[in-house]
Amino acid sequence: QWIESPRNIFVVGAKMMKIVLALCLSSAAAFVAPTGQSPASSLGATKEDMAALAEANPDFLGQSLGLWDPLGVLNLDFWGLGNEGTIGYLRHSEIKHGR
Repeated sequence: QWIESPRNIFVVGAKMMKIVLALCLSSAAAFVAPTGQSPASSLGATKEDMAALAEANPDFLGQSLGLWDPLGVLNLDFWGLGNEGTIGYLRHSEIKHGR
């Protein structure tokens, strides 16, 4: 026999809350994007590495254009990161913003 008492109502309410919580969590998992592998890239580069990269990649005429840095960005030091950290930060920004 079921006897209405505050304890029985609490037990039924607690079970119902657990069921609702489990259903909410299982349905929320459907809206989470799957994690993919990020491409491996080396962001540690110095000014000399950038110059070597520019020399190694000639244009369509077969001539190397050399390093072209009219704003002197490769000599900057963002937030005390050093030259290598600044170049890594700028590369990350270019990748992030699709440039």
